[in-house]
Amino acid sequence: MQTQAPGLGLARTLRLGLFQGCLGCLAVIFAGLLNRVMISELNIPALLVGVALAFEQFVSPARVLVGQVSDAHPLGGRHRLPYIWMGTAAFCTLAVLSIPLIFHVARLLQTGEAHTITAGVLALCGLFAAYGLAISTASTPYLALVIDRTNEQERPRAVGIIWCLLTVGIVAGAISIAIGLRGLDGVEDPAVLEPVLLAFMVKVVLAVLLVTLVATVGMERPRTGQQFSTADARQDSITLKQSWALITSSRQVLVFFLFLVLFTLALFLQDPILESYGAEVFGMPIAATASLNALWGIGTLLGLLLAGLWIVPKAGKLATARLGCQLILASLLLLMAAGALGQIPVLQVVMVLFGLSAGIGTNSALVLMLDLTLPQAAGTFVGVWGLAQAMSRALGKVIGGGLLDLGRWLQEISGLSPGPLPPFALVLGVEALVALAALVALSRVNLRQFREDTGRSLSKVLALEIG
Repeated sequence: MQTQAPGLGLARTLRLGLFQGCLGCLAVIFAGLLNRVMISELNIPALLVGVALAFEQFVSPARVLVGQVSDAHPLGGRHRLPYIWMGTAAFCTLAVLSIPLIFHVARLLQTGEAHTITAGVLALCGLFAAYGLAISTASTPYLALVIDRTNEQERPRAVGIIWCLLTVGIVAGAISIAIGLRGLDGVEDPAVLEPVLLAFMVKVVLAVLLVTLVATVGMERPRTGQQFSTADARQDSITLKQSWALITSSRQVLVFFLFLVLFTLALFLQDPILESYGAEVFGMPIAATASLNALWGIGTLLGLLLAGLWIVPKAGKLATARLGCQLILASLLLLMAAGALGQIPVLQVVMVLFGLSAGIGTNSALVLMLDLTLPQAAGTFVGVWGLAQAMSRALGKVIGGGLLDLGRWLQEISGLSPGPLPPFALVLGVEALVALAALVALSRVNLRQFREDTGRSLSKVLALEIG
């Protein structure tokens, strides 16, 4: 008989959540700082920027494989920590290498020939693909570790705390950008930008490596003896082919997968253009646009706490997820209105409200995600949910950058609507429609039917294996 997962306790949950904070810190640097520098300072086309950065998520199917390997193949008697550490070392190294490569590609676009430009762009896409593989290698076993170490009663609190620390990491990353790069206000010379950004990235990744060790050392118990033998036997028996059969055999899994894609897309479609929005529509410098992510992060933190401590217990997970989607839709419309007013204080208030909406929706979506994860195949299901979110973030970067370029092109050929706002409004308008679609998908999710369908599917998959 399987033993119930040992509880983490508050202190260990906070310590484990520090790793999620590291991911948040790097995310705001890649999704905010580097996007802005490439689009606004280096004049790289937004579609190209979106495609290159999206390669981080285009490799997201590897999350399913990583989850499966983590379940079935321990290293040194541990299923999670070795993969977390290897992935962290890899993505930190690649983060540093990204800076010189970005500036090299920008130089090639200005002065290079077609074949050298193509080679540079392919190298940039390859680097971000490798970065995405490294993130998957670390983050998928990490989420499986959270499931391993928490029971069903403790899990909602643990999820709330860990994702609060993700948001704290986003805020810390934005603050570090504002402080570390404040000397770059008004600077557009690549010869000045490159060494400063490289030195900044080196400091960030060294801090990430140190905090990761503090967060994770001693957090996984070796799976030896009878305590985990039954669970391990079940997990080891589920092959990749059977994992796919388990996922596709349930309509409810596919519906929830679609909801996660649309929900995440509704949050992050503006991600590749937000700081450029602040720069071009509101005239904000680099350090000031970084503060937009800090405001968004503060709002998200408040939303996570509000949902976890009050709204979800009172209204339930599905009702809170619906509320979150509705508030996200309203926030996107307000974000467009702020651009029409052109007032920075209005933009800042809207970013806090947008973050609050994101926090409320994210808390309920994450708790739903982990509740709809079978303990017998935790790594596999976490990989599937991670795949849904990663795919949507990839689509967000490509579509967001592409819509911005499309809006600029339409503005140029029409000769109408002068000013920088209309192309950005196009991106935000499409994002609002996606939020509406997420609401429709959520209305099709049935928790009871999900559990019944996936439980029956798992039994059939294992029975076929025995046969």
